[in-house]
Amino acid sequence: MNDLLKLKIERLPTCPGCYLMKSEGRIIYVGKAVNLKNRVSQYFHKNRDHTVKVRAMVARIDDFDIVLCDTNLEALILECNLIKLHRPQYNILLKDDKHYPYLRIDVTQDYPRVELVRRVEKDRARYFGPYMGATSVREVMDVLRGLFPLRTCSMAIRPGMSRRPCLHHQLGECLAPCAGLTTPQAYGEVVQEVIDFLSGKSDAVMQRLEAQMTEAAKAMRFEQAAQIRDRMRDAQSLMERQKAINVRGGDQDILACCTDDIDAMVEVLFVRGGRMIGAESYALEGAGDQSCAQILSQFILQFYDDGRQPASELLCMELPEQAEDIADVLTQRKGARVTLHEPQRGTKHKLIELARKNAGDALEKRNAHLERQKERTTGACAALAQAVGMETVPRRIEGYDISNTQGEQSVASMVVAIDGTAARKEYRIFNIKTVEGANDFASMNEVLTRRLLRATQEREALIRQGRLNPDGTLPEGAPPLSGFADLPDLILIDGGPQQLRFAREAMHKVGYNIPMFGLAKRLEEIFLPNQEESILLDRKSPALHLIQRIRDEAHRFGITHHRGLRQKASIHSSLEDIPGIGKTRRRALLTHFKSIKRIAEASMEELCEVEGIGPAQAKVIYGHYHREDEDGQA
Repeated sequence: MNDLLKLKIERLPTCPGCYLMKSEGRIIYVGKAVNLKNRVSQYFHKNRDHTVKVRAMVARIDDFDIVLCDTNLEALILECNLIKLHRPQYNILLKDDKHYPYLRIDVTQDYPRVELVRRVEKDRARYFGPYMGATSVREVMDVLRGLFPLRTCSMAIRPGMSRRPCLHHQLGECLAPCAGLTTPQAYGEVVQEVIDFLSGKSDAVMQRLEAQMTEAAKAMRFEQAAQIRDRMRDAQSLMERQKAINVRGGDQDILACCTDDIDAMVEVLFVRGGRMIGAESYALEGAGDQSCAQILSQFILQFYDDGRQPASELLCMELPEQAEDIADVLTQRKGARVTLHEPQRGTKHKLIELARKNAGDALEKRNAHLERQKERTTGACAALAQAVGMETVPRRIEGYDISNTQGEQSVASMVVAIDGTAARKEYRIFNIKTVEGANDFASMNEVLTRRLLRATQEREALIRQGRLNPDGTLPEGAPPLSGFADLPDLILIDGGPQQLRFAREAMHKVGYNIPMFGLAKRLEEIFLPNQEESILLDRKSPALHLIQRIRDEAHRFGITHHRGLRQKASIHSSLEDIPGIGKTRRRALLTHFKSIKRIAEASMEELCEVEGIGPAQAKVIYGHYHREDEDGQA
């Protein structure tokens, strides 16, 4: 502990507030406390009860700041805002930028419509949701449009307004308030039916539709009865997709978590109007060593931010720390009372168990995915290093391929994988400049020479700027290099021993000695320098799959660029063969005549009418298309 920390700890106040732990000027943790002096001092006591993560954090702290608050509630809100602003390394961070869709009905208007919105505002409108994606909410809106004749346009409706009704009114899908064909009272009754339906009270709607269908059938309007029957079927399907949870209705969010000593997973079930409408899982990296109460305490305030609307009741696997203060914060945000409960038995406890089961399943699947991803990336790099005899695992692997068409328009592609993952911003294309004809060996020599010479130039510039040490290593704490200055740890050449030999000659000529190997496509053989026997990896080996991906990506990248060059070369206008007619005049001719054919058929006088075309140019153009001799005679 340095002298600055000792002095600050001695002078800490005993009031509520937030503290910001720093390392080399960067905020690495934000916390809150009822008593700042007691809480902050605890970090620096030699206490074996600290978790591994806390001990690692404390070892890095060289300074801290505090922000005093009047109440613990203020400290709680401030902590949430500071975490969101600074994204500290050692805080639990909810890495989620989704804004779920809601249905909004502005009941303060005389003629409201049902809208899809992404944020809940305090505007006295009625909101329904959240729905799990725009597709789900649009399905609901389609059903509503068939059941309730509310307007869908955004037209401003003014008193006394009288317009011609649109097609929706003629189809029975709108009461046409714009045409004065309804009153605010009659329209409001339909709006209330929509609100009841979205709240889960669908019985009245279904009874009304059934009565209409029966009446139409008795009057032998069978087509109308069939339409009503289809609407009932759609409404019933929509309501059945929302699993019934609580016969008493109500809105709840159910929160549970599961940990694996490293990470945590929080599951949120959404119940609206007594029906489950969806569920979502949220991974919290590095939070596995904390209790469920601690995790939910930090999760809830971050989750119900940026317009997310909490339910009136939050059912928690464990009550979060400072549950009453959190409830007060959510109440302020919602504008209505929000309560937090930890049910011990009954239906609500079963919901908690369902959420906990889902959280465990989501965490297990995530870990399996991460393990598979690691096997395909860093694990494959380690296996490849062992296969080619490297002592260290390569971070940056570069793959090269040559593309041409019978020796024309030769290009070379360079693709990059960093820690086994494609780094597309690092990809480069080289147009072959010094090699004529289809000579892949010489082309590979040129490409490696140019790439490594460029690396030397850029690294020398970085050394002069002080961004690289004189021996070429990075200063401590500096970010990794990028571009040509970032030398590869391993180079893959698409080809056999000859391509590999020419590539190594280029590398040694520039003064580098980077591990390199060739991959022949026929048998997927690996060729190493100075080794006659090739290596055949197991077909299921992650190392083989990695180098195949790099080789195929180099081939794809090069072919795509080469195809573009061929297409560009094939698009050739006959105007380009006329001497003295440049790009500007070609554009003027095409703008004036609209086609090559009309230019070819134009007379000298018509050609002179084009801006920038004088008699001399007109004569050249006319002669080109009429095969005139130098005197202008056909």
